[in-house]
Amino acid sequence: MSPPAAGVARAPRRVLPGFSLTLGTTIFWLSIVVLVPLAALVAKSSEVGLHGLRLALTDPRALAAYRLSFGASFIAALINAPFGAVVAWVLVRYRFPGKALIDALVDLPFALPTAVAGITSTSIYAEHGVLGRHLAHWGIKVAFAPAGVVVAMIFVGLPFVVRTVEPVIAEIDFEAEEAAASLGASRLTVLRRVVFPALVPALLTGFALAFARGLGEYGSVIFISGNMPMRTEIAPLLIVTRLEQYDYAGATAIAVVMLAVALLMLVAVGSLQTWSRRRLGGVR
Repeated sequence: MSPPAAGVARAPRRVLPGFSLTLGTTIFWLSIVVLVPLAALVAKSSEVGLHGLRLALTDPRALAAYRLSFGASFIAALINAPFGAVVAWVLVRYRFPGKALIDALVDLPFALPTAVAGITSTSIYAEHGVLGRHLAHWGIKVAFAPAGVVVAMIFVGLPFVVRTVEPVIAEIDFEAEEAAASLGASRLTVLRRVVFPALVPALLTGFALAFARGLGEYGSVIFISGNMPMRTEIAPLLIVTRLEQYDYAGATAIAVVMLAVALLMLVAVGSLQTWSRRRLGGVR
C-alpha cells in the first residue's frame, strides 16, 4: 500500500471500532438499567395528580424527614471535607508505619455492609456503650438522636472526599511550594495561597459526592437513629414505610424529590470536574 500523499490528513484511529454499534449498545443498556426505571417512577408518582402529589410532598412527616435527611447530609459532608482533606494529605505526602492499613481503612465503608456499620455504631454510641456512656455525662446523646444520623453519614461519606482529593494533592508541584517558601512565605501562607486554591475544585466535588451519598444512606442510619417519626426518621425509611402501607403514590412522590436532588448533585459534580480540568490545564 502506498503511503498517503503529503498534505493529506489521516483520520485518527479509534480504539473501539464501530461507533454506531457501541453507541447504540450504550444507550440501550442505560435505558434498561437507568432510564426506564426512573421513567416508571415519575409516571407512578403522577397517577395521583398534582393535588395528590402536593399533599404527599407537604405532609408534616415527610417535611420532617426531608429536613433531617438534607440537614444531616449537609453537616456530615461539611465535616468530611476538611478532615478528609487532612487524611488525603497525610496518605499522599508522608511515609510511616501502618500507612497501608490506614489507606485500606479509608475504603472500609465501601466494602462493609452498611447494616454492620449501623449496628456497630449503635453499640458504641448507645447510652451504655464505650463512647456513649462518657458522652452521656456531658448531656450529649448520639444514638437514637439526630446526631447519630450525622455520625452514620460521616462514616459512609469520608472515602468520597479522601479519594477525590488524593490525586490533586499528588499533582501539586513541590517546586511551587518551595519557591513560595524561599520568597519568605510562611507555612500558613503557602497553604493558603498555593495549596488550598488547587484543592478547592476537588474539595467541592468530594463534598457534593459525600452529600449525595448521605442522602441515599439507609442501612447504617436505621439502626442508630431509632426511626422515630418527626424526630429521627430519614426520607429513605419513610419511603419504605409508605410502601409497607401500600401507599405507592406517597412513596414514589418522596422518591421523586430524592431523585431530583440526586440528579442536581450529579450535574454539580460534573460541572465541578469540568471546571477543575480546565483550571488545571490553564495553570499548566
